Amino acid sequence: MPYIRPAAPVVVSNIFYQRYTKSVPKEMNAMASMIVTYLVGAVTSAVEFFAMNRGGNLFQAYSRMNAAPVLLGISVVGLICAYRAGWPLSTASTVQSGFLALALVVVGAVLYHREITFSKVIGTAICLIGLYFINR
Repeated sequence: MPYIRPAAPVVVSNIFYQRYTKSVPKEMNAMASMIVTYLVGAVTSAVEFFAMNRGGNLFQAYSRMNAAPVLLGISVVGLICAYRAGWPLSTASTVQSGFLALALVVVGAVLYHREITFSKVIGTAICLIGLYFINR
């Protein structure tokens, strides 16, 4: 049960993320929505940075940065596309997660030389079977 406590905020945050991503008005430009979303996220992160690091130096923290945060920011923009395309809230995240699990097994093997074990193959097959039933 040690995973429940740290997983709870992630699950709650994802519920809000899924709910409010779907609630952005169709008339609003998706990229305008993303600007507001990530400006609020940036301000919230700055407040938390200084609250958690009394006397912290943000520029010093940035001096240790690589390309990952920039690429992460670019990739996040794609997450909103499924909802803008009209996917239902009840299945979009599950379908995306199933395909993501499959893709990450391959990415892990190719880029990080992770072993594709029998249990990973079975787990991936179960995900794909689940996707079949969700989309029926």
